[in-house]
Amino acid sequence: MNCLVTGGAGFIGSHLVAALLAEGFSVKVVDDLSTGKIDNIPLNKVDFIQGCAAGADCTGIDYVFHLAAIASVQRSVENPIMTQWHGEDATLRLLHTAMKCKVKRFILAASSAAYGDSETQTESVPPRPLSPYAASKVACEGYVRAYASSMGLDGVSLRYFNVFGPRQDPNSQYSGVISIFLKKMMAGVQPSICGTGLQSRDFVYIENVVQANLLAMRHPSPLNGEVFNVGCGYKTNLIQLVETMNKKLGTDLPPVYVPAREGETFTSCADISKAQSTLGYSPKVFFEEGIEKLIHSEANK
Repeated sequence: MNCLVTGGAGFIGSHLVAALLAEGFSVKVVDDLSTGKIDNIPLNKVDFIQGCAAGADCTGIDYVFHLAAIASVQRSVENPIMTQWHGEDATLRLLHTAMKCKVKRFILAASSAAYGDSETQTESVPPRPLSPYAASKVACEGYVRAYASSMGLDGVSLRYFNVFGPRQDPNSQYSGVISIFLKKMMAGVQPSICGTGLQSRDFVYIENVVQANLLAMRHPSPLNGEVFNVGCGYKTNLIQLVETMNKKLGTDLPPVYVPAREGETFTSCADISKAQSTLGYSPKVFFEEGIEKLIHSEANK
Protein backbone atom coordinates (compact mmCIF):
# COMPACT_ATOMS: atom_id res chain seq x y z
CA MET A 1 0.00 0.00 0.00
CA ASN A 2 1.10 3.56 -0.75
CA CYS A 3 0.41 6.36 1.72
CA LEU A 4 0.72 10.13 1.48
CA VAL A 5 1.29 12.05 4.71
CA THR A 6 1.03 15.82 4.47
CA GLY A 7 2.82 17.56 7.30
CA GLY A 8 4.81 14.35 7.64
CA ALA A 9 7.96 16.09 8.90
CA GLY A 10 6.07 17.61 11.81
CA PHE A 11 5.56 16.35 15.33
CA ILE A 12 2.51 14.12 14.81
CA GLY A 13 3.17 13.42 11.15
CA SER A 14 6.68 12.09 11.69
CA HIS A 15 5.47 9.59 14.30
CA LEU A 16 2.78 8.40 11.89
CA VAL A 17 5.35 8.09 9.10
CA ALA A 18 7.56 5.94 11.34
CA ALA A 19 4.65 3.65 12.18
CA LEU A 20 3.64 3.25 8.53
CA LEU A 21 7.19 2.43 7.51
CA ALA A 22 7.48 -0.10 10.34
CA GLU A 23 4.43 -1.89 8.95
CA GLY A 24 5.89 -2.06 5.45
CA PHE A 25 3.97 0.72 3.70
CA SER A 26 5.50 2.93 1.01
CA VAL A 27 5.28 6.52 2.24
CA LYS A 28 5.32 9.85 0.43
CA VAL A 29 5.78 12.90 2.64
CA VAL A 30 4.77 16.42 1.60
CA ASP A 31 5.80 19.19 3.98
CA ASP A 32 6.71 22.84 3.44
CA LEU A 33 8.98 22.69 6.52
CA SER A 34 7.44 25.85 7.96
CA THR A 35 7.20 24.03 11.28
CA GLY A 36 8.29 20.50 10.40
CA LYS A 37 11.91 19.40 10.51
CA ILE A 38 13.68 17.36 7.89
CA ASP A 39 15.57 15.50 10.64
CA ASN A 40 12.27 14.04 11.86
CA ILE A 41 12.00 11.65 8.91
CA PRO A 42 14.34 9.05 7.35
CA LEU A 43 14.96 10.51 3.90
CA ASN A 44 16.37 7.21 2.64
CA LYS A 45 13.05 5.46 3.34
CA VAL A 46 10.44 7.96 2.17
CA ASP A 47 9.64 9.91 -0.97
CA PHE A 48 9.98 13.44 0.38
CA ILE A 49 8.65 16.51 -1.42
CA GLN A 50 9.05 19.96 0.04
CA GLY A 51 5.95 21.91 -0.79
CA CYS A 52 2.37 22.81 0.09
CA ALA A 53 -0.24 20.13 0.72
CA ALA A 54 -2.61 21.87 -1.70
CA GLY A 55 -0.45 20.86 -4.63
CA ALA A 56 0.37 17.30 -3.56
CA ASP A 57 0.22 14.60 -6.24
CA CYS A 58 -1.93 11.62 -5.21
CA THR A 59 -1.14 9.43 -8.22
CA GLY A 60 -0.78 5.82 -7.08
CA ILE A 61 -1.70 6.67 -3.49
CA ASP A 62 -4.04 4.39 -1.54
CA TYR A 63 -4.45 6.43 1.64
CA VAL A 64 -4.02 10.13 2.34
CA PHE A 65 -3.29 11.33 5.87
CA HIS A 66 -3.78 15.09 5.85
CA LEU A 67 -2.03 16.63 8.84
CA ALA A 68 -0.60 19.79 7.30
CA ALA A 69 -2.08 22.99 8.78
CA ILE A 70 -1.22 26.04 10.85
CA ALA A 71 -2.05 24.38 14.15
CA SER A 72 -2.27 27.42 16.38
CA VAL A 73 -5.21 29.24 17.90
CA GLN A 74 -3.10 32.30 18.63
CA ARG A 75 -1.64 32.46 15.15
CA SER A 76 -5.09 32.15 13.60
CA VAL A 77 -6.31 35.14 15.62
CA GLU A 78 -3.32 37.13 14.39
CA ASN A 79 -3.71 36.04 10.75
CA PRO A 80 -7.05 34.36 9.96
CA ILE A 81 -6.60 34.66 6.17
CA MET A 82 -3.40 32.62 6.22
CA THR A 83 -5.09 30.06 8.45
CA GLN A 84 -7.88 29.69 5.91
CA TRP A 85 -5.47 29.31 3.00
CA HIS A 86 -3.49 26.57 4.75
CA GLY A 87 -6.68 25.07 6.19
CA GLU A 88 -9.88 24.64 4.22
CA ASP A 89 -8.46 25.95 0.91
CA ALA A 90 -5.57 23.46 0.93
CA THR A 91 -7.83 20.67 2.19
CA LEU A 92 -10.38 21.19 -0.58
CA ARG A 93 -7.70 21.13 -3.27
CA LEU A 94 -6.14 17.99 -1.81
CA LEU A 95 -9.52 16.26 -1.50
CA HIS A 96 -10.26 16.97 -5.14
CA THR A 97 -6.91 15.60 -6.24
CA ALA A 98 -7.39 12.51 -4.07
CA MET A 99 -10.83 11.94 -5.60
CA LYS A 100 -9.49 12.17 -9.15
CA CYS A 101 -6.70 9.75 -8.27
CA LYS A 102 -9.17 7.26 -6.76
CA VAL A 103 -7.63 7.26 -3.29
CA LYS A 104 -9.27 4.65 -1.03
CA ARG A 105 -9.63 6.82 2.06
CA PHE A 106 -8.81 10.37 3.16
CA ILE A 107 -7.93 10.70 6.86
CA LEU A 108 -8.08 14.28 8.18
CA ALA A 109 -6.38 15.58 11.30
CA ALA A 110 -9.24 17.54 12.84
CA SER A 111 -9.29 19.27 16.23
CA SER A 112 -11.12 19.30 19.55
CA ALA A 113 -11.13 23.09 19.16
CA ALA A 114 -14.34 22.48 17.19
CA TYR A 115 -16.21 22.12 20.50
CA GLY A 116 -15.33 25.59 21.77
CA ASP A 117 -16.93 26.08 25.16
CA SER A 118 -19.40 23.18 24.85
CA GLU A 119 -19.63 21.30 28.15
CA THR A 120 -20.39 18.03 26.36
CA GLN A 121 -17.69 17.03 23.89
CA THR A 122 -19.18 14.18 21.95
CA GLU A 123 -19.31 14.07 18.17
CA SER A 124 -23.08 14.62 18.01
CA VAL A 125 -22.79 18.08 19.63
CA PRO A 126 -22.93 20.95 17.08
CA PRO A 127 -19.53 22.67 16.65
CA ARG A 128 -18.97 25.95 18.50
CA PRO A 129 -15.62 27.26 17.20
CA LEU A 130 -14.15 30.18 19.16
CA SER A 131 -11.19 30.97 16.89
CA PRO A 132 -10.43 31.11 13.16
CA TYR A 133 -8.31 27.98 13.64
CA ALA A 134 -11.27 26.07 15.06
CA ALA A 135 -13.61 27.40 12.36
CA SER A 136 -11.16 26.30 9.68
CA LYS A 137 -10.94 22.79 11.11
CA VAL A 138 -14.73 22.51 11.22
CA ALA A 139 -14.89 23.62 7.57
CA CYS A 140 -12.34 20.94 6.65
CA GLU A 141 -14.51 18.29 8.33
CA GLY A 142 -17.44 19.51 6.25
CA TYR A 143 -15.51 19.09 3.02
CA VAL A 144 -14.41 15.57 4.00
CA ARG A 145 -18.03 14.63 4.69
CA ALA A 146 -19.21 16.26 1.45
CA TYR A 147 -16.66 14.38 -0.68
CA ALA A 148 -17.64 11.13 1.02
CA SER A 149 -21.35 11.81 0.48
CA SER A 150 -21.39 13.05 -3.10
CA MET A 151 -17.95 12.78 -4.70
CA GLY A 152 -17.04 9.12 -4.22
CA LEU A 153 -14.07 9.63 -1.88
CA ASP A 154 -14.37 7.85 1.46
CA GLY A 155 -13.02 9.89 4.34
CA VAL A 156 -12.87 10.33 8.09
CA SER A 157 -12.01 13.20 10.45
CA LEU A 158 -10.11 12.48 13.67
CA ARG A 159 -10.56 15.23 16.27
CA TYR A 160 -7.27 15.27 18.16
CA PHE A 161 -7.36 16.57 21.68
CA ASN A 162 -4.11 17.89 23.26
CA VAL A 163 -1.41 15.71 21.75
CA PHE A 164 2.04 15.53 23.37
CA GLY A 165 5.21 13.50 23.04
CA PRO A 166 8.76 13.50 21.64
CA ARG A 167 9.60 15.84 18.72
CA GLN A 168 7.09 18.48 19.76
CA ASP A 169 9.01 21.72 19.25
CA PRO A 170 9.17 23.77 22.48
CA ASN A 171 10.91 26.74 20.87
CA SER A 172 7.85 28.33 19.31
CA GLN A 173 5.30 30.43 21.18
CA TYR A 174 2.68 28.41 19.32
CA SER A 175 3.87 25.04 20.64
CA GLY A 176 1.95 22.71 22.93
CA VAL A 177 1.95 23.60 26.61
CA ILE A 178 3.64 20.38 27.75
CA SER A 179 6.68 20.79 25.50
CA ILE A 180 7.06 24.43 26.55
CA PHE A 181 6.71 23.65 30.25
CA LEU A 182 9.12 20.72 30.05
CA LYS A 183 11.86 22.72 28.37
CA LYS A 184 11.62 25.43 31.02
CA MET A 185 11.41 23.09 33.98
CA MET A 186 14.31 20.91 32.85
CA ALA A 187 16.34 24.13 32.75
CA GLY A 188 15.18 25.05 36.25
CA VAL A 189 12.85 27.83 35.08
CA GLN A 190 9.30 28.31 36.42
CA PRO A 191 6.60 27.67 33.78
CA SER A 192 4.13 30.44 32.88
CA ILE A 193 0.42 29.66 33.04
CA CYS A 194 -1.97 31.86 31.05
CA GLY A 195 -5.00 32.60 33.20
CA THR A 196 -6.00 30.85 36.42
CA GLY A 197 -4.45 27.46 35.71
CA LEU A 198 -7.83 25.81 36.24
CA GLN A 199 -8.35 25.43 32.51
CA SER A 200 -8.12 21.74 31.71
CA ARG A 201 -7.22 19.56 28.75
CA ASP A 202 -7.48 15.95 27.67
CA PHE A 203 -3.77 15.32 27.13
CA VAL A 204 -3.25 12.41 24.73
CA TYR A 205 0.14 10.80 24.15
CA ILE A 206 1.33 10.53 20.56
CA GLU A 207 1.21 6.71 20.45
CA ASN A 208 -2.55 6.83 20.94
CA VAL A 209 -2.99 9.26 18.04
CA VAL A 210 -0.92 7.07 15.72
CA GLN A 211 -3.03 4.07 16.76
CA ALA A 212 -6.23 5.96 15.88
CA ASN A 213 -4.92 6.84 12.43
CA LEU A 214 -3.96 3.25 11.66
CA LEU A 215 -7.35 1.98 12.84
CA ALA A 216 -9.13 4.54 10.67
CA MET A 217 -7.05 3.51 7.67
CA ARG A 218 -7.75 -0.20 8.17
CA HIS A 219 -11.47 0.03 8.96
CA PRO A 220 -13.12 -2.46 6.59
CA SER A 221 -16.32 -0.50 5.95
CA PRO A 222 -16.76 3.00 4.50
CA LEU A 223 -16.45 5.69 7.16
CA ASN A 224 -18.55 8.16 5.16
CA GLY A 225 -16.86 11.32 6.38
CA GLU A 226 -17.67 10.60 10.05
CA VAL A 227 -15.94 12.43 12.89
CA PHE A 228 -14.23 10.67 15.80
CA ASN A 229 -12.69 12.03 18.98
CA VAL A 230 -9.11 10.99 19.72
CA GLY A 231 -8.23 11.53 23.36
CA CYS A 232 -8.01 9.61 26.62
CA GLY A 233 -11.37 10.51 28.12
CA TYR A 234 -10.24 12.42 31.19
CA LYS A 235 -8.94 15.92 31.87
CA THR A 236 -6.01 17.48 33.70
CA ASN A 237 -5.81 21.15 34.60
CA LEU A 238 -2.62 23.16 34.16
CA ILE A 239 -1.90 23.36 37.87
CA GLN A 240 -2.07 19.56 38.04
CA LEU A 241 0.15 19.39 34.97
CA VAL A 242 2.87 21.43 36.67
CA GLU A 243 2.53 19.35 39.85
CA THR A 244 2.93 16.11 37.86
CA MET A 245 5.95 17.41 35.97
CA ASN A 246 7.57 18.56 39.20
CA LYS A 247 7.03 15.09 40.68
CA LYS A 248 8.46 13.28 37.66
CA LEU A 249 11.42 15.68 37.35
CA GLY A 250 12.14 15.84 41.07
CA THR A 251 11.84 19.64 41.02
CA ASP A 252 9.89 22.27 42.95
CA LEU A 253 9.06 25.00 40.46
CA PRO A 254 5.75 26.78 41.11
CA PRO A 255 4.10 28.37 38.05
CA VAL A 256 4.06 32.07 37.22
CA TYR A 257 0.62 33.37 36.23
CA VAL A 258 0.16 35.66 33.22
CA PRO A 259 -2.99 36.99 31.45
CA ALA A 260 -5.20 34.53 29.56
CA ARG A 261 -5.05 34.38 25.74
CA GLU A 262 -7.92 35.18 23.39
CA GLY A 263 -9.82 32.43 21.60
CA GLU A 264 -8.79 29.51 23.80
CA THR A 265 -11.30 27.10 25.32
CA PHE A 266 -11.45 26.67 29.08
CA THR A 267 -11.84 22.91 29.21
CA SER A 268 -11.71 19.93 26.89
CA CYS A 269 -12.31 16.25 27.55
CA ALA A 270 -13.02 13.67 24.87
CA ASP A 271 -15.95 11.31 24.85
CA ILE A 272 -14.18 8.44 23.07
CA SER A 273 -17.05 5.94 23.08
CA LYS A 274 -17.73 6.36 19.35
CA ALA A 275 -14.10 5.72 18.41
CA GLN A 276 -14.03 2.74 20.76
CA SER A 277 -17.16 1.13 19.35
CA THR A 278 -16.59 1.87 15.66
CA LEU A 279 -12.81 1.91 15.19
CA GLY A 280 -11.75 -0.28 18.11
CA TYR A 281 -9.71 2.59 19.52
CA SER A 282 -8.49 2.32 23.10
CA PRO A 283 -5.76 4.53 24.62
CA LYS A 284 -2.63 2.55 25.43
CA VAL A 285 -0.58 5.27 27.13
CA PHE A 286 -2.21 7.53 29.70
CA PHE A 287 -1.15 10.93 31.01
CA GLU A 288 1.41 10.15 33.72
CA GLU A 289 3.06 7.35 31.74
CA GLY A 290 3.20 9.66 28.73
CA ILE A 291 4.92 12.36 30.80
CA GLU A 292 7.46 9.77 31.98
CA LYS A 293 8.10 8.62 28.41
CA LEU A 294 8.56 12.19 27.23
CA ILE A 295 10.96 13.08 30.05
CA HIS A 296 12.97 9.92 29.37
CA SER A 297 13.14 10.79 25.67
CA GLU A 298 14.30 14.35 26.35
CA ALA A 299 16.87 13.23 28.92
CA ASN A 300 18.41 10.79 26.45
CA LYS A 301 18.73 13.10 23.46
